[in-house]
Amino acid sequence: MTMDLQLIRSFLAVCDAGAITAASVQVNITQPALSRRIAQLEAFLGADLFVRGRKGVELTEVGIRVAEEGRLLVNRYDQLRAEITRMKGLKGGTVRIGGGATAVSFLLPEAIAVFQARYPEIHFQLKEAGSSEVLRAVSDGALELGVVTMPVANRDFDIKPLISDKIVLVARNDHPLAVKNNVHVEDLLGRSFVGFEAGSAIRQIIDTALRDVAVEMNVVMELRSIPAILRMVATTGNLAFVSRLGLKGQVDVSEIPVFGLKMERQLAIISKKSGRLSPAARAFAEVLAIAR
Repeated sequence: MTMDLQLIRSFLAVCDAGAITAASVQVNITQPALSRRIAQLEAFLGADLFVRGRKGVELTEVGIRVAEEGRLLVNRYDQLRAEITRMKGLKGGTVRIGGGATAVSFLLPEAIAVFQARYPEIHFQLKEAGSSEVLRAVSDGALELGVVTMPVANRDFDIKPLISDKIVLVARNDHPLAVKNNVHVEDLLGRSFVGFEAGSAIRQIIDTALRDVAVEMNVVMELRSIPAILRMVATTGNLAFVSRLGLKGQVDVSEIPVFGLKMERQLAIISKKSGRLSPAARAFAEVLAIAR
């Protein structure tokens, strides 16, 4: 035998009405049908819930306890149903998404602003981390969505390409290379660089591209975020390779085209194949894909 909320609701109706006959009118079933529901609930719990008398019913000690907990159960269930309805209508919910410094600083903010203008009751939880950590978080269910650098070898993810991100050389405006007409890869030899953290996806792309043209960066410091790297370039005069997305609005540093050198990476949005995205996350993924 199983207990369902219909039995609890019927029991609470009798509690409120004080009599089975009056309660049957409220719940719109016959008095015998309501009596059977109460009997089913008592059989399931193994205890009498009411003491029946001429003037109606009175709760037993067990009945008082069941009424207290029953109201909590019914209220929580009704609240859950209401929340699900709100989430399906994008009137509530949370988008849990992660990405690297480029995505969190320059790609996601504009898309989130557009999305929240349409759905102001949707909240966001953002995690800034490298692609490998974001992949683990999505796989573990800690995140629903992730923006990562391609390729993604794991077949457990749904992958949708977002944007081709160009990686460019930057220098302070008064740097010798910034005023040179033609910069070649040979001009980078012996220069000091501010680099991304070793092992990060973007650092691996940069190192590989430079090795292909026989250039090894002299990295004098490593930082995680593009804003921090750009600030260090502006203050120390060192060079750096960063995403072009991070240069918008910069006045202290300049992009320097390098003849014979091309770097770019593909960013993609991922989700877990075996998971089911919440309505809010699914809608945001669509907005992000369109916005790019």
